[in-house]
Amino acid sequence: MSIEIRYATEDDIHQWDQFVARSPHGNLFHQYAALEIQAKHSNSELYPLIGFKGQEVVGLFPLFKISKGPIQTVFSPPPELRVAYLGPVLLNMDHMKQRKRESRHHEFIDGCFEWIQNEIRSQYTHIRLDGAYEDLRAFTWNDFTISPSYTYHVDLTGGEEEVLMNFSSDARANIRNAPADSFTIEEGGLDEIELIIEQVTGRYEDQGVSFRTTAEFVKELYTTLPEGQIRPYALRVDGDFVGGILVTDYKDMVSRWHGGVRTDIDVDIAVNDLLDWQVMSDAIERGRTTYDLVGADNRRINRYKSKFNPSLHPFYSLERSEAGMGTLAHLYKSLRQRA
Repeated sequence: MSIEIRYATEDDIHQWDQFVARSPHGNLFHQYAALEIQAKHSNSELYPLIGFKGQEVVGLFPLFKISKGPIQTVFSPPPELRVAYLGPVLLNMDHMKQRKRESRHHEFIDGCFEWIQNEIRSQYTHIRLDGAYEDLRAFTWNDFTISPSYTYHVDLTGGEEEVLMNFSSDARANIRNAPADSFTIEEGGLDEIELIIEQVTGRYEDQGVSFRTTAEFVKELYTTLPEGQIRPYALRVDGDFVGGILVTDYKDMVSRWHGGVRTDIDVDIAVNDLLDWQVMSDAIERGRTTYDLVGADNRRINRYKSKFNPSLHPFYSLERSEAGMGTLAHLYKSLRQRA
């Protein structure tokens, strides 16, 4: 019995988030409402593919089609929203022996790309996968070029004191010696999202880099997804906003999605050290095991992130284009550098 690939039906969509929650590859942005919001804010068309072996779900593969004149392009995640990872998620394979697991996995991926070719006829495809998706061979066999990138993970399982003691001495001092009455850190809401995105946008523009992720996109995620999945942290001094971090919280991982940029306000505390520690401390209290610092490819920024004693983890960009589409590939490579 071969694997059936289809555009998700209403019944499939009703169960979609349950499938995402069960998969080791599913993240917050795989949830169906999040997919719809991504499509809306990227001006793309969502194609939620689902694969079945008989009655058993094999995997999900959310795709976003963007048309550039006569050119059809496919992304997962869509460009410019700065969603770190998306791509396919697999289900019901962990119990299988290696040969059967590989066969089912590769048949699912082959079937999805056959569906894309028949229904969309994409001339350019780009996918970005979390490093938890370990077997990339089916993509190579479907003519994708694979480029590794890196992020940092902080292990939170040891508890607050052990995690803190693993930080660099200057980070520990910045956290422990900050006068408690000189600042406040609170988890806010829509106003704090606006402030954080405005600050990040300004910081990028100062460096001559465009930042097209809007506060409206983040706010819609915040108000639509289950409470607590988007967490805007704001640090204030004398009631004035100084800096913030937008955190995603799903399953056992919290992620440093946006914010944590250098502030232009002159204060005597290490703003981002305190923000990151508050995020980690709260995450430990909620039983989370990992803090993804989201990115470890910028040498300058890595000097800051590495002070938390993180481990290095890969993620992957996968790209395929038809012959003669080099110009288009160059265009979207430029977009991705801003994503």
